[in-house]
Parts: sequence; C-alpha cells; structure tokens
Amino acid sequence: MTKDQCFYLGHIVSKFSFKGELQIKLDTDEPELYENLESIFVDYRNKLIPFFVEKSNLQKSNLLRVKLEEVDEEADADDLLKRDVYLPLADLPKLGPDQFYYHEIIGFKAVDEVHGGIGAIKFVNDQSMQALFFIDFNGREIIIPVHDKFIQKIDKEEKVIYFKTPEGLIDMYLED
Repeated sequence: MTKDQCFYLGHIVSKFSFKGELQIKLDTDEPELYENLESIFVDYRNKLIPFFVEKSNLQKSNLLRVKLEEVDEEADADDLLKRDVYLPLADLPKLGPDQFYYHEIIGFKAVDEVHGGIGAIKFVNDQSMQALFFIDFNGREIIIPVHDKFIQKIDKEEKVIYFKTPEGLIDMYLED
C-alpha cells in the first residue's frame, strides 16, 4: 500500500499507558466513523506499515485511543510516537453529489461565472487556516478559497467545478 492509495487519518500524539496504548489525533469532522477500525497504516520511515487494531476507544472529540497488535510495551509505543496514520481510500465514507474529497478533484477543470475556463485544479492546500484551491491557468497560479459561497456546482462526471468568485479575485491573478 502506498500513500497515493491512502488518505491521511491523523497523527500519533501520545502514549496512553505502559501497555503500549497510543492516542491518535484524528483529522476528520466525523471522528465517530473511525472508532472501530480493524487496521491502520503507520508511516514509519517513509513506508506504510500495517497494524491490526486490538481495541479502540474515542476520547474527547477527536482523540482515538488504540491498542495495536504487537505493540505491548512502552518502548514499542515510543517508536511510533509522532508518526502519521493512514487508511485506504476505499475506507472513505461516500459523499453526496455536491461534496468532494480534496484528492478526487485534482485535475478538475475550473470554470468561473465571469471569466469562463480558468484552468485545472493542481492541488488543495488544507494546511492553512483557510483551505485553498490552487489552479493552473497557462502557467499562472490562481488561488481561490475553498468556500461553499464560491462553489456554484460540481460536475463529477464531467470533472468540472463551477465558481462564482468575488469581483476582482480572478483579475488579480491575470494582471501583469
């Protein structure tokens, strides 16, 4: 399994007990969907290593306490601290027609209500305070905030996202 076949679930932030239990900070709006996992992949030295989950328990809002098979001691748990956790893309919950996961819209054509076709979506940066679409327009970069107010329609079949951006936003990127 490789990272491009997976999605980022969270980060191992701490140990919970001397018996090798760990806490994973989940990066999701719906942590309860991941409370009963059978297995996870841990990014260990740039390789995804599978671990079976013996038991898990949701703590607070987005902290998942897990006991992994063959992680039975504090030293084993120490070795997994501060590592990222992934699941296969097939484990993502299904979305409605107007919803999308960031990875699935890469390459979609971006069409603005005023400017028409403005390029293709290169990637979505969700590491900043506001998630942002990065669009390639003939070698120029156009950045549009990911906000329901700016998205008119998503056509997954035709791979097009229709935008209605604030006046001047696209012009700012097209000026020399």
